[in-house]
Amino acid sequence: MKCPFCGFENTVVLETRESDSGTRRRRECEKCGKRFTTYENIEHSPIMVIKKDSRREIFSKEKLKSGIIKACEKRPVSVEQINQIADEIEAKVLDNGILEVKSKHLGDMVMARLKKVDKIAFIRFASVYREFEDITDFEEELKKLIKEGKPSR
Repeated sequence: MKCPFCGFENTVVLETRESDSGTRRRRECEKCGKRFTTYENIEHSPIMVIKKDSRREIFSKEKLKSGIIKACEKRPVSVEQINQIADEIEAKVLDNGILEVKSKHLGDMVMARLKKVDKIAFIRFASVYREFEDITDFEEELKKLIKEGKPSR
């Protein structure tokens, strides 16, 4: 494994953890001493996402993470929390054993997790995902959140 910082070819594995989505290894470069994380994932048959307009595209965890990151921008949500949400959703999709999943189902799973982590990130994601057209759409969603309990600060 090459060091991503200096390109040296020898690294030491400091820690290995197994998870539903694969193996996580914490490594250290023998030359520069910097530490980094690598992930090993089981290769599965590609899962197709059925979009709202019936188009199909290959499921991309990176695209999923990108949407979550945008919603969490400038919010107190850690990279680990974002990765965990993406990992959980990917694992759930893979565990179902189905080869196609509707984008609506993915969006609902993201929103359920964001609602628990950060209400503002949830509203941001919902505004794009549900295609809010004006302020009344935000108002309706905020009323639902307030009804469920006091919003987090």
